[in-house]
Amino acid sequence: MNDLKILVIGAGIGGLAAAIALRRAGHQVTVIERDPTWSVYGVGIIQQSNVIRAMDQLGILEQFLDAACGFDAVEIYIPSGAKVARVPSPNLVPGKPANVGIGRRALQKVLGDSAKALGAQIRLGLSAAAIADDGEGVTVSLSDDSEARFDVVVGADGVYSQTREAILPNAEKPAFTGQGVWRYNFPRPTDLDALHVYNGAVGVGLVPMSADQMYLFATSPEDGNPFYPRAGLAAVMREKLAGTAPQIQALAEQITDDAGVVYRPLEALMVEGPWHKGRVALLGDAVHATTPHLGQGAGMAIEDAIVLAEEIGRHDTPEAAFVAYHDRRYARCRYIVEKSLEICHGQIGRGPPVDNHQATGEMFALVSQPI
Repeated sequence: MNDLKILVIGAGIGGLAAAIALRRAGHQVTVIERDPTWSVYGVGIIQQSNVIRAMDQLGILEQFLDAACGFDAVEIYIPSGAKVARVPSPNLVPGKPANVGIGRRALQKVLGDSAKALGAQIRLGLSAAAIADDGEGVTVSLSDDSEARFDVVVGADGVYSQTREAILPNAEKPAFTGQGVWRYNFPRPTDLDALHVYNGAVGVGLVPMSADQMYLFATSPEDGNPFYPRAGLAAVMREKLAGTAPQIQALAEQITDDAGVVYRPLEALMVEGPWHKGRVALLGDAVHATTPHLGQGAGMAIEDAIVLAEEIGRHDTPEAAFVAYHDRRYARCRYIVEKSLEICHGQIGRGPPVDNHQATGEMFALVSQPI
């Protein structure tokens, strides 16, 4: 299928990657985003070797690397603070870093600017009120009371996807995992040249994301999925890190700004059946939301976007394209969701502990394979 008119719902990482891939394939692309401010958390995100390769495939690798901080290994630490392993990451693009850390706002700017430069239209403060697929096309009623007609619709609207609810109301729902994740930015030590992962009841990671900045993430048990008010959030995060390795406890003393703390309960989702209905398909967290334990949530969404664009170009009907897309993506995404959840449950005593060294090696072996 060529020169389709495509609507992408959601201007997050997956939606913007889809806009770039679909524009490069020659389709007309409109992206709608319900948040009128297009706001993004001010902390960072890990993008591993498969994402470096994917950014190269999208044709935006240099812009991406200019905004990021590269590193080539993952170091594993036990709760005492002792380092037990340094796992080299596979380098999938010769001459480029194996992995990067990047600020989420910087990543959004790279993806958004690239999509716009390629001719994608991005409309903020707009959502899809209704989606009507008549087999020949999709009529979308928008929240500004207008209507538009598209050949294909792509739902990239996150774990609580309204698009998924509209087309697959009986699909699996996101479930709270029993953990939450805390994030905070710090000055980066000059010797932090890898992702540092600390095992323990509270799992911790240190991620370089620029020449002078890193961020810390921590996953903590959160029985009952409590709500934490903004006031006092820094003190709560410091308390969560009280039993961690000495070097992490030392860092925790610097957590003083409530507004700088980003806390999210962790939810997981794997849609076991089709990821489409008719001319409407889903990608990213809308069908396979994962916890951050393997650092692959965004990576899976970006890969989805590339594969979806490829399969649309290879087939004569949306149905055939979407089935082929699902077939290429399902096993890989399911592995990431399930293995990440195993690590999560091991940390909070809901399952056997998982060896992070082994799990990281297995993950890199899997995601190094072609998409």
